[in-house]
Amino acid sequence: MAVGKRVIRVDARAKADGSAKYVADMSMPGMLVGRVLHSPVARGRITNLDIDSARKIAGVRAVVTAEDIPGGNICHIVIDDMPLLANGEVKYTGEPIALVAAESRSAVEDALEAMNLQIEQLPPLTDPEKYADPDSPRLSGKDNIFAHHKIRRGKTDVAFGKADIVIERTYRTTYQEHAYLETQGMLAVPTQEGGIDIYGSMQCPFYVHGAVATVCGLPQSKVRIIQTTTGGAFGGKEDVPSLVAGWAAVLALKANRPVKLILDRSEDIISMSKRHPSRTHIKLGADKKGKLVAAEVDILFDAGAYATLSSVVLWRGTVHACGPYRIPAVKIDARAVATNKVPCGAYRGFGSPQTLFAIESAIDELAYKLDIDPVEFRRINILKKGDKTVTGQKIRSSCGLEECLERAVQASDFINLRKKLHSEDSPVKRGLGISTIFYGMGLGAGGTKLARTGAYVSIQPDGSVQFAVGTTEMGQGMRTVLGQIVAEAFGIPFEKVSCLPVDTSRVPDSGPTVASRATTMSGRALLQACTHLKRNLAKVAAAEWGTKDRIVNIAAGKAIRTDNPDITIPWNELAAIAFDKKAELTVVAHDSSPPTSWNPETGQGDAYVVYSWCANIAQVAVDTRTGEVRLEKLWAAHDIGKAINPTLVEGQIEGGSVQGMGYGLTEEYIIDENGIPLNPKLSFYYIPTTEDAPTIEPIIVESAYDKGPFGAKGFGEQPLMGIAPAIANAIFDAVKIRFREQPFTPEKVWPELKGLDNED
Repeated sequence: MAVGKRVIRVDARAKADGSAKYVADMSMPGMLVGRVLHSPVARGRITNLDIDSARKIAGVRAVVTAEDIPGGNICHIVIDDMPLLANGEVKYTGEPIALVAAESRSAVEDALEAMNLQIEQLPPLTDPEKYADPDSPRLSGKDNIFAHHKIRRGKTDVAFGKADIVIERTYRTTYQEHAYLETQGMLAVPTQEGGIDIYGSMQCPFYVHGAVATVCGLPQSKVRIIQTTTGGAFGGKEDVPSLVAGWAAVLALKANRPVKLILDRSEDIISMSKRHPSRTHIKLGADKKGKLVAAEVDILFDAGAYATLSSVVLWRGTVHACGPYRIPAVKIDARAVATNKVPCGAYRGFGSPQTLFAIESAIDELAYKLDIDPVEFRRINILKKGDKTVTGQKIRSSCGLEECLERAVQASDFINLRKKLHSEDSPVKRGLGISTIFYGMGLGAGGTKLARTGAYVSIQPDGSVQFAVGTTEMGQGMRTVLGQIVAEAFGIPFEKVSCLPVDTSRVPDSGPTVASRATTMSGRALLQACTHLKRNLAKVAAAEWGTKDRIVNIAAGKAIRTDNPDITIPWNELAAIAFDKKAELTVVAHDSSPPTSWNPETGQGDAYVVYSWCANIAQVAVDTRTGEVRLEKLWAAHDIGKAINPTLVEGQIEGGSVQGMGYGLTEEYIIDENGIPLNPKLSFYYIPTTEDAPTIEPIIVESAYDKGPFGAKGFGEQPLMGIAPAIANAIFDAVKIRFREQPFTPEKVWPELKGLDNED
């Protein structure tokens, strides 16, 4: 059996020995180098762009501006407001203005310089808190608001009046850069039929497919998208690859030559999407026994210059803003607003890390105000089976949060360890912090139009099996996990199953590879295809035996007569017979998420079909002499339904936790008041290294989801989301100082430590 086994990743060897082929490794006869001219200012009018001088540079084969785009100058995302190239005005530093393709990198650079770009600068709006000021420029509509979501449940004014204690706090988070190993890149190849083929690094090939067709003015039948090995994504290759592919495509069509366009690191950081900065104000009330009674939350997301995915990112953040707790009266208002800064989009967690940091910090603050242990406070209030979320959704199944909490507490020996840490006499103070979080699986009620998936499964005459899906492998191990699901469905060895590359001309549209949906949704579609094929094989076996197919079972890699289990046909033999009998051995199946109900005016309804759950306990060390905070140990308990591959689950926990640690402690992308990035290099944007990684104890909890493949739920995002609040709560436990703004860098921590005993 394949499910539950620690199968080695199918792409492990190629990535380890360097044979995996990324788009930067590809070459085509006659291939040109593509580059982009970006805006050096945050807001202004383009007054000069010398295209003719650029075209005269030796080796230049194509120059493209907004006027040269053969189709629509728009990048289709959720709200179609972002142009492929700026036309007359620029709205953020790094906005693309023109494209060049040439025989060499040096020729491209000379052409970009020859354009002599001149911009009349205008005052930018860089403070999201001033989006409504009368003197602020109007960047979107009449009010600079891209999206406004709300939740209304009960009467908060009445509930707060009955609360024994009420706190009000404000929490802030900053940008987070995706910092994927491989920067954005695409190779565009014109076809003899007048179409375009695109090879590149991406999460959502069918997003790119539609976007390229639009900007090129081509029917979708003439556009082909092939995903190459993708070196990390974390949401950063969901929306913006459509831009990069569009750039390469219009250059290739203009030059009638293949064009490879790879962003360098600084260029990628300046111009590609980020995690939304946020400000969350929370008012939280409880009775004297520790039971939560009311919450009011006001959320502000800095969306940047264009809306892109901000509306749906904000929606998820809104739904998760009160955490995994029972709160009978809730009022939430959330807004994503426009500024003259880099557009923000998808990032692992998709809006929920920002609001979960706020609520988990506030929960701890309220517990201490009530003099209730933070673990006990959570025991009193966490959601259990049968409870309702703040959107009024009843938790009907697959709720393992209570088990996650208890197993994390037990594994860490929380009470005794905290006493031991507090007894240490040292300038390095240690403490423990906790967070409990949940995460809605899939696109939810906010993304029902995209909640589809398709899968192709084909049994070969020798008994081997091929499958294909439109969801993508980007480092998470999806091809391996889905292969295990197919092998388990047929009861055959994992080694007999292989996954075809993602190519929009050859695989079904499986929707986007986002929202931790690939295992659940693609897995469900694959199981449907396998079930269809098993019925076909049962008919073949029944014909061989001269019996009815209803007494034939396909299991354990063979056909079995249920009336006499000793009579079987082995898998390979069965496949050969089926091929000879011309049985249907290739099936395409489709699936969609179960329907949800949602009222956007009240924010009430079933937001997601199922949730995953997590409890983190963090041990930190705070050096009171320097302000440095180190995450030393982490106990991370996750309910994922069923671990298809425990090794890959543990890898996700470890990788996501370290990424969450960076979000909480070191990662800070800084844009000044003029909209200019100050640290667009990894030498000044500090991501954690292996030396920074803590000791991590992954704890797998399996509360099966009855509609998931073999009980599995999605898992890719939640390991990151609870780390920063657990660290913040641990810092407070260590030094009794509360930090409400991420990241907790030494520059922020050290000034607050005055008066503590920090002598050697």
